Amino acid sequence: MPQAIATTAEGTRDGGESAVAGGAAGAAGTGGTGTGQAQGSDFAPLLRTVKGQGLLERRTGWYAVGIAVDLAALGAVITGMFLLGNTWWTLLLALPLAVFWSRIAFVGHDAGHAQITGNRRTGRAIGLVHANLLLGMNEAWWNDKHARHHANPNHIDKDPDVGVGALVWTQKQAAQREGFARWLTRNQARLFFPMLLLEGIALKISGFQYLRQQPARERALSALLLVAHLGLYATLLLTVLSPGKAVVFALVHHALFGLHLGMAFAPNHKGMEMPDPDGDRWGHLQRQVLTSRNVRGGILTDWFLGGLNYQIEHHLFPSMPRPHLRLAQPMVRAHCQALGMPYTETGLIESYRQALRHMHEVGEPLR
Repeated sequence: MPQAIATTAEGTRDGGESAVAGGAAGAAGTGGTGTGQAQGSDFAPLLRTVKGQGLLERRTGWYAVGIAVDLAALGAVITGMFLLGNTWWTLLLALPLAVFWSRIAFVGHDAGHAQITGNRRTGRAIGLVHANLLLGMNEAWWNDKHARHHANPNHIDKDPDVGVGALVWTQKQAAQREGFARWLTRNQARLFFPMLLLEGIALKISGFQYLRQQPARERALSALLLVAHLGLYATLLLTVLSPGKAVVFALVHHALFGLHLGMAFAPNHKGMEMPDPDGDRWGHLQRQVLTSRNVRGGILTDWFLGGLNYQIEHHLFPSMPRPHLRLAQPMVRAHCQALGMPYTETGLIESYRQALRHMHEVGEPLR
């Protein structure tokens, strides 16, 4: 369901400490996988502290201002395209357009987590406009996939982000690769960033493929907005540019967009703990903290990564508004230290290095 993330986020916000302690609000998506009261109770004091500081209260005004700024910036870039006209110089605007598309994507992500509003209709409308209409990315597909990720991050059998795809994440997965896929896995660390250049287009394709899994009424609206996006995007490019330049602009734009999103999401979990599918099932605190990595930085890092650099806090409290994640971090870090639980935080470059090292190690037996 498209609002699965929002539903379980509300469980964290309003469902009470007992539900979280038992693992029921373990993450967006499916139910918890806690191992019992001992691990669940480790999270309850942290939840009380965070709620007591008002950090789970929504910041609708903050988001309203941010959305207005993003749309104004998007409009400014489009205006610049018309002013430059049919020239190769217009290609330079593919970069800022990609950056502000990522801003739009971050808002869609937050809407799916019910961070912006408690009204599910309003939240879905924000998601549909930002994802389907402005980006051509099916919000229902994204929310379904993302809900399963939040429920069991880095779980090889349950998290679609570490399933077998173009890349693989365990040596067991790598051992089953054949032909071109085997070569790809052998070189996946060095190919990772170049492959992100294809992600912008891949997101669109996945969204269209997901349409057949949606209920009829929901599918009709999603499809209408996705097709409207393609029509508006093509009209914009072909009005400003010749067909040849329009194709080049679209390719460069989507390549940069995919690269930016990939750079925002890649540091979060790659190279972190991966629960043993046959081992003990972890509680909410352990499941979210041990599989996540924070990225140090200031305001610029927060802006560039859309708040996803506070991945641990985001996973513990998926409905927490983005501007509160930084405020919750000292509480979460101190709580983990008191429990003797590792709390991973690195610089941005080091986070990429760790992720690439893991991908390299996965492909090692094939070299």
